[in-house]
Amino acid sequence: MQSTATPIRILLVEDNPADVRLTIEALKEGKIANRLDLAKDGIEALDFLHRRGPFSAALTPDLILLDLNLPKKSGLEVLAEIKADDNLKRIPVVILTTSKAEEDILSTYNLHANCFISKPVDLDQFIKVVKVIEDFWLTVVTLPRR
Repeated sequence: MQSTATPIRILLVEDNPADVRLTIEALKEGKIANRLDLAKDGIEALDFLHRRGPFSAALTPDLILLDLNLPKKSGLEVLAEIKADDNLKRIPVVILTTSKAEEDILSTYNLHANCFISKPVDLDQFIKVVKVIEDFWLTVVTLPRR
């Protein structure tokens, strides 16, 4: 079990304000201390991860929740860059997207995503999915040290 002495750092890469709000609420209800950072598009996510520009003081996340349908740079492109970078590739990346397309599922796993989850459209189900992600990735799994 993951120790909660140090808060878990999560980078949420999501452009939909409603999904951001729901994710934040679901994580607040959890029992795990976490710190959530937000990137609203693919370029911002990579700037955060590479500590560029306004993110020069950003801390490396323990977990990334990544949408595929992002402006400026797609989630697939972001995932490919993360997994090709020796300093970032060990960060677990959970794909959390509206897509259910087999092509997207295969593409993300081919790029070494850690899991693919289709966002439910139902509000209660969405919150339940975020809680399951939190329970699994933040209490069951042992994450690599930062």
